[in-house]
Amino acid sequence: MSEVDVIYEDNHLLVVNKPTKLATMGAAGQPTLHSLGCDYIRRTCNKPGKVYLGIVSRLDSMTSGVIVLARTSKAASRLTPQFANHSGDGARKTYLAAVSGRVEQQQGELVDDVYKDETAHRMRVAHHARADAKEARLEFHLMGYHNDSTLLRVTPLTGRKHQIRLQWSEAGFPILGDQKYGSERVWPNGIALHSWRLSIIHPTTKDRMAFEAPIPEAWKNRLGSSLFT
Repeated sequence: MSEVDVIYEDNHLLVVNKPTKLATMGAAGQPTLHSLGCDYIRRTCNKPGKVYLGIVSRLDSMTSGVIVLARTSKAASRLTPQFANHSGDGARKTYLAAVSGRVEQQQGELVDDVYKDETAHRMRVAHHARADAKEARLEFHLMGYHNDSTLLRVTPLTGRKHQIRLQWSEAGFPILGDQKYGSERVWPNGIALHSWRLSIIHPTTKDRMAFEAPIPEAWKNRLGSSLFT
């Protein structure tokens, strides 16, 4: 991976389609979305020196899909609060998730109290009161089935780390390929979680803008194209 897959760009935003197995930032000695994005701006904008590119939200390395980066510090300061607010003027995210088993409910909500297990480097659901637990909420809609798997459209209502992965595992339907959270089934590349659509308020024009990352071909090959039409 030496190039970023650009969905949209202007003087304030760089919106890209992140592949799986690429960290957003912070992977020592390895390419990251941030480093590749900076290289892209240096090359396309003829900026040989230091390039600013602000991280305003993250995707797990094993998750693919749309993510926005800020090209100026002012844009970053205006975008970051949107990802802490999932209503009104906040950012709106929609994921696709393929889970093991058949979810029978057509639509609904998952609500859990979650906390970070620092020793195990993962999140956990709190089954008893804990001072460090925070509420995680998401909405889902059923899209269809493929054998003993379910395709879901998922909208997080809070921004907890790994919350989609953890909450579906806790519900008994782990995301395909996600061994950290209980999946015993493989997925062609990464895990079956894709950041499909993202809507934000533009930091300078104040217009709401929506972006979409194409559904990976591996998903269509594995689950059948008819589920996505």
